[in-house]
Amino acid sequence: MRHGILGTGIGWRPEIAETVERLPGVDWVEVVAENVCPGHLPESVERLRARGVTVVPHGVSLGLGGADRPDERRLKDLAERAEALGSPLVTEHIAFVRAGGPLTASQHLEAGHLLPVPRTRDALAVLCENVRIAQDSLPVPLALENIAALIAWPGEEMSEGRFLAELVERTGVQLLIDVANLHTNFVNRGEDPAKALAELPVEAIAYVHVAGGVERDGVWHDTHAHPVPEQVLDVLRELTSRVAPPGVLLERDDDFPPEAELASELATIRSVLESSRPPKRNPAPGSQPDGSRPDGPEPESVPPAARTAAPAADEAARERLGIAQAALLSALVAGTPAPEEFDQRRLRVQSRALAVKRSRVVAKIAPELPEILGREYRAAFLAYARNRPMRSGYRRDAMSFAEHLLVEGRPGDPAARERLTRWWQERAGVRPRRRTDRIFRAARAVLVRR
Repeated sequence: MRHGILGTGIGWRPEIAETVERLPGVDWVEVVAENVCPGHLPESVERLRARGVTVVPHGVSLGLGGADRPDERRLKDLAERAEALGSPLVTEHIAFVRAGGPLTASQHLEAGHLLPVPRTRDALAVLCENVRIAQDSLPVPLALENIAALIAWPGEEMSEGRFLAELVERTGVQLLIDVANLHTNFVNRGEDPAKALAELPVEAIAYVHVAGGVERDGVWHDTHAHPVPEQVLDVLRELTSRVAPPGVLLERDDDFPPEAELASELATIRSVLESSRPPKRNPAPGSQPDGSRPDGPEPESVPPAARTAAPAADEAARERLGIAQAALLSALVAGTPAPEEFDQRRLRVQSRALAVKRSRVVAKIAPELPEILGREYRAAFLAYARNRPMRSGYRRDAMSFAEHLLVEGRPGDPAARERLTRWWQERAGVRPRRRTDRIFRAARAVLVRR
């Protein structure tokens, strides 16, 4: 990292590990924090580090926008990855990823996806307290990413730019601005990216994400599996007309293109950065002539004293937020009635998108399942997921799906059913429950809840 500037980077993924190592001009990479183990870093990542390439861990499971306080174990895991990678900062999302549990006296639910936080005073107070807890637990500065959303919360009290500005003002947290997500929210929620950029403190930007997506039936899907469209590059141009970001990173998570295509997208991003000339600002004390800090991104964009100026969220605010998030997530993943104030069509689109994502991730971590089921896999999984929410992660989800099929006497082909039985037993170490056992267990759970 030169003079505190990250430069141009790309998201490191196992599927393109060798490609990333060969791509010219890659100054840094970002890894999904939950996908690397501190004691057993991928050899490709180690080789990049040996070459002086900066590696930043990007978390997806903290759920700092949720009603509960951050999980200590997840914070410890993120801190360990930052230290193992020698990272100058860590990043996460302004989102909630789970709901329910003791706070709301309801069943615990996992989204398996990043869901939007309502832009209300309650939600902001909870988020700020959660961010301060995370900041105190991490060995390096934290930056938070704005997310893409298919749905909007009713009764929101702030715009996205104002919400981010107040978050920075209260906590001193840095921002990871995803310009693709700003474009997504423009198409899906009518929010002007230029207005958001004008409202947020651009000096707090740690780096920028650029990614592709696709529009279907008037809804923009932030897929990270398509080329970066011109509309997203236009948002990047708007941002770089206001500030020179310390780093810009290309994200690609699926349908990986040939190496030449990735190199071309990186070249296009560099061209946008080189052609943009933000207005000159007076450099902060101790900074380089370009305004950057000599030792990496500035940990806080406001004085530390400002971090304690805002009151902590009270338990009533957490409870109100928890109830609202649990009701929404239950409608999306458990088939319960949807809250009336939401756009019902968008909720159906979001619900199906979550189920499709579940099916794809389960197929990745348990490839034997689509191999055994063949063309029946996707339809069978979507039917299973319709009112069976994920509660313990994708690996447990794969096991529960297989058990569900076996209890139902499926698949119909005896040879396939035998293969599925062996697969399940090898991982569970016991025989699948009989249908009567499952019915008894479900009835007992209902009685306990009452």
